[in-house]
Amino acid sequence: MKVAIIGGGAAGFFSAIAVKENHPEAEVIIFEKSHKLLSKVKVSGGGRCNVTNACESISDLSKAYPRGEKLLKRAFHRFNNKDTMTWFESRGVPLVVQEDNCVFPKSQDSQSIIDCFLSEAKRLGINIKTGIGIVSLRSIDSKVELEFTENIPSRSFNKVIIATGGSPKRSGLAWLEKLDHKIEEPIPSLFTFNMPDEAIRKLMGIVVENTKVSIQGTKLRSDGPLLITHWGMSGPAILKLSAFGARILSKLNYEFSIQVNWVNEQNQMIIFDELSRIALEHENKILSNYRPYDLPDRLWQYLLEKSELTPNKKWSELGNKGLNKLVRFLSNDNYRVKGKTTFKEEFVTCGGVSLESINTNTMESKVFKNLYFAGEVMDIDGITGGYNFQAAWTTGYIAGELK
Repeated sequence: MKVAIIGGGAAGFFSAIAVKENHPEAEVIIFEKSHKLLSKVKVSGGGRCNVTNACESISDLSKAYPRGEKLLKRAFHRFNNKDTMTWFESRGVPLVVQEDNCVFPKSQDSQSIIDCFLSEAKRLGINIKTGIGIVSLRSIDSKVELEFTENIPSRSFNKVIIATGGSPKRSGLAWLEKLDHKIEEPIPSLFTFNMPDEAIRKLMGIVVENTKVSIQGTKLRSDGPLLITHWGMSGPAILKLSAFGARILSKLNYEFSIQVNWVNEQNQMIIFDELSRIALEHENKILSNYRPYDLPDRLWQYLLEKSELTPNKKWSELGNKGLNKLVRFLSNDNYRVKGKTTFKEEFVTCGGVSLESINTNTMESKVFKNLYFAGEVMDIDGITGGYNFQAAWTTGYIAGELK
């Protein structure tokens, strides 16, 4: 059996290795159009490669995917995050789990993951060809014929797995659309919020660990750490919103208002009672010297200024009016977003080959026999935290069974 893998990234390598482990006699070739292999693995996680997330249950794991949750919830029973950790560690790559459940190689270097894949490919006899793109494919006598770039003669394969990654433009998926696959419009996911007109940018570098953020006029909300940047806001709370709201925010042309709850407490009476307690127990302390909820100092001074409260005023002098002002800015602080910025070097797309065109039990195309899919070329994407790689490993594992 001859098997072609189109794409030399995370899903491509994982599916190629899975093919050889399931079908040792198969001839497997990875075709990568660029001259770089595993380039996204190299830069992910700041060059450390966040291979998966160590959350405990399959239910929690699948909830991290704005698109593909149902498919992956089933698929994770066959290969999940715990299987991923066993897979790498059994191949000589020790892993560490951070407090936030993100999993990295112990070396803190993505090259450990790349070396593991290259070593496995060599051990299993997987052929790798770079600088060779695919122009088109067609079905001939139950085989799949690939037409290549660079004047290379076309070749036929028994099975083909497409693992080309996310395409930022629909045109990059045109060759698959021509084969009657339904395409979901590709748009960005996982991006940070630009706030060119907001003074809070002067607090760049501040992280607030426990926030809740919502987008006005929608049901979109998210919680978690928030990072203030020189262009606006980032961090897990913002990135989750960008992923789950990808299509809505695109329609808004990335211009909208957000509400930040700096203390992640919805009930304003509870916040009022906490501030009242402080005013009673620390009546002679001045506002600027006593921060509620252990907020970062620069943020607290900024919120005092924004709420037009004198920093040198004593807590006992606030009164209900002053306390209510603080409650409002702690729980419902508004900011205007105008534009987005890609999160580090990690470009993730919402969209791709529709799951309606794929047999999600096997990853085989419903409209083109012996053609399979793995990774982000499908309409599957997750939030930040190792989830997108986990989707690549899981779908690559299933596609590699070639059922």
